[in-house]
Amino acid sequence: MRIKTYLTFMVLLVLLSISECANAMIDGVMGSSFDLAAKAGRISTADGGSVYAWGYANGTGPMQYPGVTMIVDEGATVDVNFTNGLPYASSIVFPGQTNVTATGGSPGLLTNEAAPGGTVAYRFTASRPGTYLYHSGTRPEVQVEMGLVGAIIVRPAGFSEASPRAYDHAGTAYDRETLFLLTEMDPRIHEIVETQGVAGLNATSLLSGYSPYYWFINGRNAPDTMAPAFAPWLPNQPYDSMPRMHPGERLLMRVVNAGRDLHPFHHHGNHSTVIARDGMLLESYSGAGPDLGTKVFTIQSVPGETVDAIFEWTGKGLGWDIYGTGAGYEHACTDADGDGFDEATHEYCADHGKPFPVTLPDTLDTMIGAFYGGSPFLGTLGSLPPGEGGLNPNAGFVYMWHSHTEKEMTNYDIFPGGMMTMLIIEPPGAAIE
Repeated sequence: MRIKTYLTFMVLLVLLSISECANAMIDGVMGSSFDLAAKAGRISTADGGSVYAWGYANGTGPMQYPGVTMIVDEGATVDVNFTNGLPYASSIVFPGQTNVTATGGSPGLLTNEAAPGGTVAYRFTASRPGTYLYHSGTRPEVQVEMGLVGAIIVRPAGFSEASPRAYDHAGTAYDRETLFLLTEMDPRIHEIVETQGVAGLNATSLLSGYSPYYWFINGRNAPDTMAPAFAPWLPNQPYDSMPRMHPGERLLMRVVNAGRDLHPFHHHGNHSTVIARDGMLLESYSGAGPDLGTKVFTIQSVPGETVDAIFEWTGKGLGWDIYGTGAGYEHACTDADGDGFDEATHEYCADHGKPFPVTLPDTLDTMIGAFYGGSPFLGTLGSLPPGEGGLNPNAGFVYMWHSHTEKEMTNYDIFPGGMMTMLIIEPPGAAIE
């Protein structure tokens, strides 16, 4: 089992190394009218298994986990036409949205529900920009666990892809964005629902004795988190979650906890600045921008909460010239605007010309990691023994991003896996998309 997992990990990373799998913007469906359908299907797990699950499909498309990421404009009236393809009543609720109405179906505990084969038309106003969750409002302890969850991105008024902002303030500007929708699953529940139905589940103590064995980012376990978006071998899990960026860029992290457990999401490489929670900008007064934002190295993602954070990487404080020194490494560091960084490469000029602070061992005395490019310098490949390395063709700096609850970095107790991905800092000029 461990050998199989390791081989799967290596194969997918090779695919990653030749794939352009990162986008400046989040994958999803843009508009103000959506056709969603609750459907059953199977999702793949990175240990070679699969789990019976439910998900919100895009119209007549296949079930997907998580559901369609809906991308809408601030102030828009949004229509969601819901069809229930499950053998149980189901529904959708939209936390954080205003003027929510439901037409059709039958009244349920939280909203109108569609009977099997039935429909409900939901409408809401996307009154505030930010990151939001949507999920089933019918027996959520069962249906959310089964996979009926998704994200809503509300763009601020006047949004431009050329100069994007998360909210209507310059302090929320970013260059790239990535969605991290965090969930977990107890496969025992899914097996009972598949074979005995919800009535069979009701006869067990599994809901009160909940014990997940799989953890997901955007519906995938590592290493599948790093496979390209819309990978054909993951037809029901279309979204990837591997951020890539250049030094000096601002990455907007949209973190959504759609599960029932706390998931402390830890990002190596630098702190991030939390700028909003649940679509509420952390500002002291209207128009101040995120002046109440806090720097963290782990986002304490609690169930049902969304967090927007800005992550930056500059190399400041590493203590050596990240682009190398000596013969063959000559370069300038021009700080024209006085911010301490080179205008072109975003090198921290105080470290310009500083040698790497230690002497590296001979390659024959070193265990070579698959991401190591043979050099400690950004954008510079070095010599490696035959068959070593090869998964970092641009010689980027690679950092693991993962749950800080360590058991969540496994697939059914096998490491590596679970709620884990990688950040790659690509050298200036390297193509990311």
